[in-house]
Amino acid sequence: MVWVLLRTTRTDRRAPLRAPTTRCTTMSLEWLMDWSWSLDGLRDFIATGIQSFRDCDATALAAVACLLVLFVWYCYHVGREQPRAYATVNALMQSAEANGMQNGYVYCHSPECVRCTHHDGLNQKLYHNLQEYAKRYSWSGMGRIHKGIREQGRYLNSRPSIQKPEVFFLPDLPTMPYFARDAQKHDVELLERNFQTILCEFETLYKAFSNCSLPQGWKMNSTPSGEWFTFYLVNQGMCVPRNCRRCPRTYRLLGSLRTCIGNNVFGNACISVLSPGTVIAEHYGPTNIRIRCHLGLKTPSNCELVVGGEPQCWAEGRCLLFDDSFLHTAFHEGAPEEGPRVVFMVDLWHPNVAAAERQALDFIFAPGR
Repeated sequence: MVWVLLRTTRTDRRAPLRAPTTRCTTMSLEWLMDWSWSLDGLRDFIATGIQSFRDCDATALAAVACLLVLFVWYCYHVGREQPRAYATVNALMQSAEANGMQNGYVYCHSPECVRCTHHDGLNQKLYHNLQEYAKRYSWSGMGRIHKGIREQGRYLNSRPSIQKPEVFFLPDLPTMPYFARDAQKHDVELLERNFQTILCEFETLYKAFSNCSLPQGWKMNSTPSGEWFTFYLVNQGMCVPRNCRRCPRTYRLLGSLRTCIGNNVFGNACISVLSPGTVIAEHYGPTNIRIRCHLGLKTPSNCELVVGGEPQCWAEGRCLLFDDSFLHTAFHEGAPEEGPRVVFMVDLWHPNVAAAERQALDFIFAPGR
């Protein structure tokens, strides 16, 4: 038995249609109804398909082609993308020790970061930075810095356990856990005169805690117990613009301080909050070239700072100066109804670091260098 193709005349098939879509639909129905195994039928079917394709609107074809290209690109992009892991704050805090977090800071281990990394090439890198500074300016007054970099390993390894700066030790600086207020008298008095200004801006910020657990701009630090929050205006020599805009008067005050460290990785300025029941683990700061200043904003009872084994208490509106390269800890053992302990913390130059040395250290330890 032979299948015979029943079809309209060639003239009818090639007659123009009213719309391209109608033409395409007619072709499909014709193919289903008039199917034939004969070669003539297959040839006519291909010819009809080509003619139908030619009759379709060029703009519609271009749009379809663009959509097809976008779909292929999307599939490729999604296929290459690695799945993202999201974790809650509690999960991050629980895994802090496993991820190398110390007091809330992840040690990056990048060879480019002298603040966070301890590696064999650090002294070489620092010496290269010192040489570059000396070529641009002068070797005058660089004796202690040169000595410190050249013998850094020996200094750090031979230091008593009570004082072990983690990154850089400048030799021949007076060593003491606490400093008298006269060590940086101008800046201490300026901060204390502006106590109410800083306190008001803190209270405005702290209201956000009633709406969410960790408001924008605040950072949670790891602690053995309790909660420790910080709000940075300057973090490791880098200004945090969004936070500074929320504390404009406090930020302007930093510019009036004569000895504030603001141009190298050892400089910080922040509001530090300890909730009742919080203990900060004992740790060392990164260097002895600075004095850490705490201006008491809210100081409940049973709160202490212990530096080099010596305890001190904060007082509202008063500055407390200490060398955080000594082993130190802090705790808040007051009652919950007393509220948090709050200080404004800013890093000042050690009074025995000369002006030429400060300029060189800003160059050597510049953020990102």
